[in-house]
Amino acid sequence: MDIFLNTIGAVNDKTRVEILHFIDKYKEVCVCDIENSFDMIQSRISRHLKILKDAGFLKVERRGRWAHYSIRTPLDEFRQSILKEINSLGIVLPILKRGCKSE
Repeated sequence: MDIFLNTIGAVNDKTRVEILHFIDKYKEVCVCDIENSFDMIQSRISRHLKILKDAGFLKVERRGRWAHYSIRTPLDEFRQSILKEINSLGIVLPILKRGCKSE
């Protein structure tokens, strides 16, 4: 039951649904690209990404200073069905703005 509630809770937020759809669309996205594209501060983006990761939707790969996010594979049937529903909502996503600043 906890896994179910955690998963539902993760997608019970408009911004997280948009971020999840964004990552699904672009396959792998650097956290800085999400910040640039959504025009949000890093701490807010990181909080949303942590919730989605903890709910089993995302995997993260660190490359130097940056974290790159993608949809976790394999994704169980329940989360796949949620992603499918999100993809059918017709959400207008921001344009991917690449360009991480170096340290």
